[in-house]
Amino acid sequence: MYSVIDIEATGGNAKNGKITEIAIYKFDGEKVIDEFSSLINPQMSIPKYVQKLTGINNQMVAKAPTFSDLAEKILRFTTNSCFVAHNADADFSFVHSEMKNAGFEFNNDRLCTLELSRQLIEDAPSHGLANICKHLNIQIENRHRASGDAYATVELFKHLLYLDSFGLVQKIQKKANGTRIK
Repeated sequence: MYSVIDIEATGGNAKNGKITEIAIYKFDGEKVIDEFSSLINPQMSIPKYVQKLTGINNQMVAKAPTFSDLAEKILRFTTNSCFVAHNADADFSFVHSEMKNAGFEFNNDRLCTLELSRQLIEDAPSHGLANICKHLNIQIENRHRASGDAYATVELFKHLLYLDSFGLVQKIQKKANGTRIK
């Protein structure tokens, strides 16, 4: 089981930024079987450039739950699944940090579709989410919003699983698990 996740945040790293939106698609390797998404009140101001990029502003998150309010639900939703994201280390670091701040451990196995696409689709001109999806004719609805980017990652992951005749998913997952954030 996989939890395909995307987050939007106030800044570029988990030390200084906070999550403003999260989307999770529970994926069994063939189809989405459940989904969860929510705006999140970061309890800090969202920088103007982030508001412009994501369309998420301070008014939208003012009455949204905090990550701590959602942490237990997110933990239950992702239990016994592999954390999958495009540039997984970045998204994982935010979720891990927010979970830790909420008093929970979060050490799911990880898989990065960015790393996997680099190995399985070597002829792509670029492997950023928008570019690799364009290369594969995968539509991204609501770019730079957690739900849209997470769903595009599900579609990309389906394609990568189809191409993975060499077992790279297991090899990359094993490598990622060896470098867990503590």
